[in-house]
Amino acid sequence: MREERFSIETTIVNILIIVLMSTGVLFSVVTALGLIRLPDVYTRTHAASKSSTLGVLCVLMATFIHFWLIEGIFNTQMVIAIVFLFITAPVGGHLIGRASYMSGIKVAEETVRDDMKDALKEEKKEIDENKSIEH
Repeated sequence: MREERFSIETTIVNILIIVLMSTGVLFSVVTALGLIRLPDVYTRTHAASKSSTLGVLCVLMATFIHFWLIEGIFNTQMVIAIVFLFITAPVGGHLIGRASYMSGIKVAEETVRDDMKDALKEEKKEIDENKSIEH
């Protein structure tokens, strides 16, 4: 049986776990509000990919720290999940936004600048120039 110990280290670890969990919950609430309140798919994707990633990462880190420092179990699968999520979630959000733009979904009226529109015009111009050189 594991002996229960109350020390300053345990208290600090528990405070760290509480702070990480609370931060994760806060970011998750911000994500939910962003998905409800934001006007178009692009801003919603931004909210879903950025703040939800941070929220889930904070919760996973709190879980990892709890099991590692309190329970004494080092979980490599948790580390892999944290790294995988950190890498793939923002990329997935970017690809969803890009696919939405390419499929013709309009940006919100409040949008001030559309950099993708200019980039696509330049790319199309280069493609047309290359085709005219080949012929």
